[in-house]
Amino acid sequence: MSRPLVGLQLYTVRNEAAKDFVGVVKQVAAMGYEGVETAVPPGMTAEGLRKLLDDLGLKTPGGHYNLEALEKDLNAAIELSQTLGTKFITVPYLAEERRRDADGWKRVAGIMSGIGEKLAAHGIVFCYHNHSFEFQQFDGKYGLDILYENSDPRYLKAQLDTYWVRHGGADPAAYIRKMKGRAPLIHLKDWDKADGSFAEVGEGTLDWKGIFAAAEDGGAEWYLVEQDTCKRPPIESARLSCDNLRKMGKLS
Repeated sequence: MSRPLVGLQLYTVRNEAAKDFVGVVKQVAAMGYEGVETAVPPGMTAEGLRKLLDDLGLKTPGGHYNLEALEKDLNAAIELSQTLGTKFITVPYLAEERRRDADGWKRVAGIMSGIGEKLAAHGIVFCYHNHSFEFQQFDGKYGLDILYENSDPRYLKAQLDTYWVRHGGADPAAYIRKMKGRAPLIHLKDWDKADGSFAEVGEGTLDWKGIFAAAEDGGAEWYLVEQDTCKRPPIESARLSCDNLRKMGKLS
């Protein structure tokens, strides 16, 4: 099996990208990343974004979409995904009122299965990106487990975030292994040993050997670096993570 592609979630460099999106994407490509996860920026069309990425030799797995927006107008997301040539649509957050109890998680599971089935008819894979609130327990089960146990595995996959799994009190490698076959996208961010804050990949305490083994055994297609906040300039953080992934053998 070929290794997963390595990309950067541009949220990492959002402030810089807001000032010079094209320039930042060119820097990301020059670092050696193989793709980016992004939305269409203000002032640019979807066609323009696709041309920019094509010209730079970058791929994109997809972007993040608000669940409520998908419920309101799924066709708009499908059309955007098709224009960009992306495979994945991911929901990055769940409003608090939807997840107050186990029944809430079960209702969301049904909603997401329905959306995922419609997306699958267009060749699009539907994913959910976790933070740590999903590890609140209801009758001894994580909310995230309730979501996946009550949704159709054909129509809802996972974009597992290594830092947030750890923040929720679980072991990232073990949880990725638990989701074998259902976690095509892995968000990579490390855990700062000093204060538990975000760290560049390879600069913290997470077990990357175990994480990569579990992800690749489970059929992961993308590793996506995302650092929510950085203690150094974000461009430097993105470059350091990229360099470390190269040293780990995940990039040529």
